[in-house]
Amino acid sequence: MNKKFKIAAALMSLGMAATVQAEWMEKGGEREEALHLTPNHENGIEVYEVCAGCHLTEGWGRPDGTFPQLAGQHKEVLVKQLADIRAQNRDNPTMYPFALPESIGGPQAMADVVAYVEKLPMDPDNGKGEWAEGTPEFDLGKKLYADNCVQCHGENGEGDREKFYPLIQGQHYNYMVRQFEWIRDGKRRNANPDMIKQIKEFSDADMEAVVNYVSRIPVPKEKVASSKEWLNPDYD
Repeated sequence: MNKKFKIAAALMSLGMAATVQAEWMEKGGEREEALHLTPNHENGIEVYEVCAGCHLTEGWGRPDGTFPQLAGQHKEVLVKQLADIRAQNRDNPTMYPFALPESIGGPQAMADVVAYVEKLPMDPDNGKGEWAEGTPEFDLGKKLYADNCVQCHGENGEGDREKFYPLIQGQHYNYMVRQFEWIRDGKRRNANPDMIKQIKEFSDADMEAVVNYVSRIPVPKEKVASSKEWLNPDYD
């Protein structure tokens, strides 16, 4: 590789990193406005009807990873992702038309729906990876999580609402694998640049092991529904 090519590649890399950083850290806009509004619970129920077709009325998503579990997620994380999709800082062509103001409303509607979703009880039986506790793959995932993920996502995958780090306990394995791969490989434009750096050297086996471990982190009993058969009474 000649010197000019190396310099050009380096500048391109810096430019891409700056773009990712801007898309992650950009302040203002609908996200900030929504976070400072008082949520309206009844309107949150109404707005969420638009979302329920994919994420289910319970907010549990699908274990096959097609749609993530939203129930119990920090409202700050939810509103950031929703605002990023609306601003086209995160590529999600399936969700995009349903996230638009003409579909669900403006910042007040955003505040209403994320506050509603955050309080939904979580799926007591989320989709899990194949390796149970005691297997070598589980132990590898546990170590990788302790070495790479705890600082941001917490000991139990609880995340950090103030820093927009998501709750990952109780999330479906298949969904997390896809997102992890996209973040590692630079396919998710609004990914946290610190996470990109942290996981860039993970092999596919490392990725599957750590996500398997996360999928098996127990969710506190007070956060989950009473049973797998629980139905959201707001949509009787």
